Amino acid sequence: MALAFDEFERLPPPLKWAGGKRWLVPHLRELWAGNENRRLVEPFVGGLAVTLGLSPKSALLNDLNPHLISFYRWLKRGLDVSSIGDERIANNRAVYAQKRNRFNELIASGKSDSEEAAVLFYYLNRTGFNGLCRFNASGFFNVPFGRYHKIQYYRPYFPGYVRELRAHTFISGDFESMRLRKSDFIYADPPYDVEFTSYSAGGFSWHDQERLAEWLAKHPGPVVASNQATDRILKLYRKHGFKYRTLDAPRRISCDGNRDDAKEMLAVKGLP
Repeated sequence: MALAFDEFERLPPPLKWAGGKRWLVPHLRELWAGNENRRLVEPFVGGLAVTLGLSPKSALLNDLNPHLISFYRWLKRGLDVSSIGDERIANNRAVYAQKRNRFNELIASGKSDSEEAAVLFYYLNRTGFNGLCRFNASGFFNVPFGRYHKIQYYRPYFPGYVRELRAHTFISGDFESMRLRKSDFIYADPPYDVEFTSYSAGGFSWHDQERLAEWLAKHPGPVVASNQATDRILKLYRKHGFKYRTLDAPRRISCDGNRDDAKEMLAVKGLP
């Protein structure tokens, strides 16, 4: 069954994404109001929910995960996912294992930025366990089969995304390598300050959290940052002059089965 959307509403995120910030968009819209002419910059674009929710005129979108960025680049060009096949066949453990192996073969052969890899990345995202995006120490995708009763795939194209993303630039690298403008509006949502850091091959350490907070604090334009509201995260952003509040965030994934709301920090600097 093909996914559909109202052309007059904002586009939904194209991927399932653990820790996605769609729930946070209403809060961010309040901060974005009056800044619509600025370029939106996301050092950790993740599931694309914030950019699609705010719908900026232009954006610079970065992520540590090169496979995610490659998918978005192909999405911007008009990605054809018709090769996935019938969902009764695609949502199958054996088919999933075959496609995951093929995706890892493309990584090993240096073809992870190909259109085939982008299609496979999409398939693995929709079909794998809980929308996880996880790679082992060798850089290979290792998320298990999701065992969903039914999955909806876009077929064959993603309507609307080519138009929506036409003025956006996608890059992959360390956030400090991004070329910013003084007027940029930055929204930063790094990997949470938790033990799970295998979202990308290099992980994201406490040292990286400190680097990020210092880098954000130096930006002369508006900055908004979110993270899990651990004591040391709150202390870190307070130290760098951010004002913050805490929100109840839906807990999308928990290894111990706990689905209670988690506390989320929303920190701002350079805004009224």
